[in-house]
Amino acid sequence: MVAIFVMVIVHFLENLSGIRNWSPDGFGAPLFTFLTGMSYRLWLSGQDARQTSDSQISKITVRRGLFLFGLGFVFNFFVWLPEDIFIWDVLTFIGVALITLNVVRSFPAPLLITSILLSFAVSPVLQKLADYPAYWTEGYFSYDQTLSDVLLGFLVTGYFPIFPWIGFPITGFLVASAIFHRDGRPLPSTAPLIIAGLTLLTVSATTVVTGWYVPTLLTTAMFKGWSMFPASLEYISGTLGMTILLFTCCHLVIDRSEHRSRGQGVLQVASTFSRHSLSIYLLHHVVHIWPLWIYGLWMNKETTYYWGKAFSYATSLSLALLFIVSCYFFLRWIDRNRLPTMESVMRWVCD
Repeated sequence: MVAIFVMVIVHFLENLSGIRNWSPDGFGAPLFTFLTGMSYRLWLSGQDARQTSDSQISKITVRRGLFLFGLGFVFNFFVWLPEDIFIWDVLTFIGVALITLNVVRSFPAPLLITSILLSFAVSPVLQKLADYPAYWTEGYFSYDQTLSDVLLGFLVTGYFPIFPWIGFPITGFLVASAIFHRDGRPLPSTAPLIIAGLTLLTVSATTVVTGWYVPTLLTTAMFKGWSMFPASLEYISGTLGMTILLFTCCHLVIDRSEHRSRGQGVLQVASTFSRHSLSIYLLHHVVHIWPLWIYGLWMNKETTYYWGKAFSYATSLSLALLFIVSCYFFLRWIDRNRLPTMESVMRWVCD
């Protein structure tokens, strides 16, 4: 639920008002990609309880991954613009992440940790070799329709390339394994996760502060500052630390609480948003981006003319909050009437 609220607010403020400084910008994607691994680990526990065969689990996972990967291209074409089909947004990444998780799900924890560290460590090197800034000259990902640019976007230079973002879902998978037994029961101690989260936050803060005093000529991969595009090591360690602490604390406060019945209303809201996260992702883009395109064409201007300057900060934030509230009641109505959603379509196609 937290990830969905952050996502909606960030996108409304940025796309409608062009505002990033006074928004939780940069925190939605780490939460979502981290949750991909965490939810997959919990889904595996459910499949084990149903005694689903290993081969069947692999088939379902791969089909879901390919479904989301293909949906990502459809989304880019119809919600963004046809020329942006290969920008490698979140949906295409999550599709690949699911297939990757299926491969690494039986790996021992030390090997998973090694793969996470490698994905983060090699990213600055790959960004340098690919000349990352050349693809972001206007502040957004721009590429030529060539095989080399498309592949580089997928691996390194796109919005959410494999390197370094693949480390987030694998970390989520590992954290879920550290919180829950294979059968889904919680483990007795979460102290190692709290220590890991605090350590990552300390590393991030120390590196950011130290970078202020490092001359430009001496700037390295560890002193790029807080940057999402490209994802700097300060950004990666900071957002991972915050995400690990957030979910560990929520687990301690909510999952293990002896008074969970008092918060049933909050849990109902959270479960409603969580069950329909994919539908919300698609819907909130359509609701606030299509009107920009349509109004621009109606006013005989460029399609993107009103991008980032349609409303004030207060109006965009109010619209985001209105969407969140309206979306909840809309989703509850869908559940009561058992209407199809993108999640149910994916299960019907892939399971």
